[in-house]
Amino acid sequence: MGIVHGDLMTLNIGPQHPSTHGVLRLKVKTDGEIIADVEPVIGYLHRCFEKHCENVTYDQVIPYTDRCDYIAAMNNNFGYAVAVEELMDLKVPERVEYIRVIVSELNRIASHLLALGTFGLDVGAFTPFLYMFRDRERILDLFEVLCGARLLYNYIWVGGLSHDFPNGFEEKIIDFLDYFEPQLDEYNNILTFNKIFIERTADVGVMPAEVAISYGVSGPNLRGSGVKWDLRKDDPYSIYDKFDFNIPVGTGTVGTIGDCWDRYYVRMLEMSESINIVRQAIKALPSGDVHQALPKKIRPPKGSVYKRTESPRGDLGYYIESDGSPIPYRLKMRSPAFTALSVMGEISSGWMMSDVLAILGSLDIVLGEIDR
Repeated sequence: MGIVHGDLMTLNIGPQHPSTHGVLRLKVKTDGEIIADVEPVIGYLHRCFEKHCENVTYDQVIPYTDRCDYIAAMNNNFGYAVAVEELMDLKVPERVEYIRVIVSELNRIASHLLALGTFGLDVGAFTPFLYMFRDRERILDLFEVLCGARLLYNYIWVGGLSHDFPNGFEEKIIDFLDYFEPQLDEYNNILTFNKIFIERTADVGVMPAEVAISYGVSGPNLRGSGVKWDLRKDDPYSIYDKFDFNIPVGTGTVGTIGDCWDRYYVRMLEMSESINIVRQAIKALPSGDVHQALPKKIRPPKGSVYKRTESPRGDLGYYIESDGSPIPYRLKMRSPAFTALSVMGEISSGWMMSDVLAILGSLDIVLGEIDR
């Protein structure tokens, strides 16, 4: 890591730049090739999500949650649905819970595939990007069969689901898992332990555990810093307490704990754990009617709720305040990508200009969720 001295020059990366993963501007202060500071500038994509939600009914909010983290829309649907259900004291059928876990873990895999593929692209590895998008397409094909959509699903509803699994769908999922599991070894061969990839990511953008915690960083970015914290285990929701799975953390395998490589590798290991969860859920999938608990009209009693779930990017929270009407009085979303981006300046200072996009890519941000 370099030492900053002398006059500083300010450079802009973005807001129109392929490696900013959205409409993001980075104000970078440099001393030659050494980074003195990085200031993320957001707001180019602001979509008024929270204010929109205060003007539509509770069920009409769900398509808006799709469009926040559009890479993991199932997980956003899930987080919102469980928050409203807690506010209404509504219990959903067991089959609904199992299906929600299955589709959310499949979406976690799809999200991580996009994150890792584009991260490889950010540091110059093109082939893994093609391989990972190829396999992500297989998950999107499954979702298309399930609900007719490939990106924005509106699938997990308050009290249930829009559709049950079609006939033979469980077998299609198992076929995908049987195909996909060996691909993880191929990814490791072509990218994870590639000498050039390690040199570009190991010991770069180190985020110590205390820094991650102080900035409110969560999800794979926090676990990459060696902190074993996952809401599915530590504050279980839905039926996650019924499954046996591990929580991968960064260990400094090829560099320093909390570097770009550790954040990458935690996501790689998480895909294997998601496969494990989906297999267990399909094996135990009960029968039932997924529409049984769907309310005819969603009208929670007066009160408020804050519910958080583990999205692919981390601790996703919804605060909802109800005045007893069919429209939320107040809705606030806690974005894990927003807190991850806030640490950018802290972990970039002193590194090389060429490291900035590697550090940004390792955080796996989605601007739709940040500019909510």
